[in-house]
Amino acid sequence: MTTETSHDTTLSPTLEGVAALAGVSSSTVSRVINGSPQVTEQTVARVNDAIARLGYVPNRAARSLVRRRTQMIAMVIPERTAEFFADPYFAEVIQGAAMYASSTDYSLTLLIESESAPEKTHQFLRRGNVDGALILSHFSASSAYLELSRSIPVVFGVRPTGDIDAEIHIVDVDNTAAAALATQHLIDRGRTRIATISGPLDTSAGRERLEGWRATITAAGLVPGACEEGDYTPSGGAAAARRLLDSTTPFDAVFIASAQMAAGALVVLNERGLEVPGDVAIATLDNNAFSTNTSPQLTTVDLHTADKGAAMVEKLVELIQGGTIDPVTLVPIELVTRDST
Repeated sequence: MTTETSHDTTLSPTLEGVAALAGVSSSTVSRVINGSPQVTEQTVARVNDAIARLGYVPNRAARSLVRRRTQMIAMVIPERTAEFFADPYFAEVIQGAAMYASSTDYSLTLLIESESAPEKTHQFLRRGNVDGALILSHFSASSAYLELSRSIPVVFGVRPTGDIDAEIHIVDVDNTAAAALATQHLIDRGRTRIATISGPLDTSAGRERLEGWRATITAAGLVPGACEEGDYTPSGGAAAARRLLDSTTPFDAVFIASAQMAAGALVVLNERGLEVPGDVAIATLDNNAFSTNTSPQLTTVDLHTADKGAAMVEKLVELIQGGTIDPVTLVPIELVTRDST
């Protein structure tokens, strides 16, 4: 005799409801819906049974993944448009991402999130228009996309802030190690009073780079010098350099958290009659035009930003295709010595 087991009709026909009834995680249900080969037959059977019993209908994005791929991935930039176009970081990441995407079956589309209507971007992504998304931002705006990672594959270019209870995937550099490498180089050159111009301290990169500077100086038995906060722009670096020079704390070197700020600071040091590196040595991060179109050229830590973009696409494609990747992927860094030290 066959006994039909009834289900709790109070369960909402959602992906989470299916997961609860099947006794698996939401991500496992997504893999079954997406046709991933990495799920056992027994689990597939349990999930499909739960879907049938609940009458669950996958959303348009999930149906798109089951029936067909759009073969499109989105690079989402939750930044103000003016800052996006002024910062070479974004261009380098996008270039690396586009070059890698061209070697795959996927096309890359760029979405600069509207400041006035960010919900339009979220709706576009959830409606099955793309197979996955890359989120690239200096600031905590990326945290708004944590919920999206429950619906489609997402790779972040920086760790989102806020309470994270979803499975997320990040491709980034070790900002603490990069700052430590630059600072240690200044110490190795005999500098003992090392100040810093940090990045914005409301960003994870800004805080991590500051910590790398401070920890390295302390480990060397030195006293950390003065710290002024910048904003990753040349004008912000110039303003921070003026504050350093106007303070009562002397310094013979400065670690500057981005090449854009370092270029601005160098102008101010020259205006004040200080020679680089004779009076003040400079080490920075980012190996781009801002580190080479200066006199002297700037010693920097190359963050291999284009490689970061390529790695973001590589990891996203693996996720779309049902693969399992490490939660955090770190891009290699490299010290490039020039005449500023």
